Amino acid sequence: MSTIRFQAKLTAIGSQTIVKLPKAASSRLRSRGVNLVEGTLDGHSFQAPLEPDGKGSHWFKVSGTMLEAARATVGDSVSIEIEPMVTWPEPEIPADLGRALASDPRARSVWTDITPLARWDWIRWIGSTRNPDTRAIRIEKTLSKLRSGKRAACCFNRSQCTDPAMSQNGVLLEATPAEKRKKRQPIYERGRARRLDSLSES
Repeated sequence: MSTIRFQAKLTAIGSQTIVKLPKAASSRLRSRGVNLVEGTLDGHSFQAPLEPDGKGSHWFKVSGTMLEAARATVGDSVSIEIEPMVTWPEPEIPADLGRALASDPRARSVWTDITPLARWDWIRWIGSTRNPDTRAIRIEKTLSKLRSGKRAACCFNRSQCTDPAMSQNGVLLEATPAEKRKKRQPIYERGRARRLDSLSES
């Protein structure tokens, strides 16, 4: 697949800075579900999972490290180039799921035999709820399905947003208006201000 290039504005949901892909860019991805990509943001390298927004496109989180490297902040327009990664890395297994798998050798055997992408899907489904009781039920259902030989998570819509802190009913929340966000200096500006303060005191 050729490199996908686009311009986008940095927006925020609560305190989290994000990039929402234009639909034309999203349509070139391999899947309407999650996609793992590597690329550059204003020339600085990054890797990130692109999460569906539940409205036919994708988005990804922009870390403080990425903002510092690009010397960018919410409201800025940035240039992005991405390519889907051929090999999926292992997802981070949540502690509660890890404990459950450790206690169930049969389910764990199937878990270790499925693809990394399948493991990503199971973890996304388990984590797509705020309710701890629902989460516990989903972990038990995951183990039950693995024990029965089911290798792929078939219990959720992969094109929905599965980050419960960033979505409602599977749809990405609207950007938080500037007046409702806590005003924060970009990381590189806060560091510069601290250096200037130190110089003024010396």
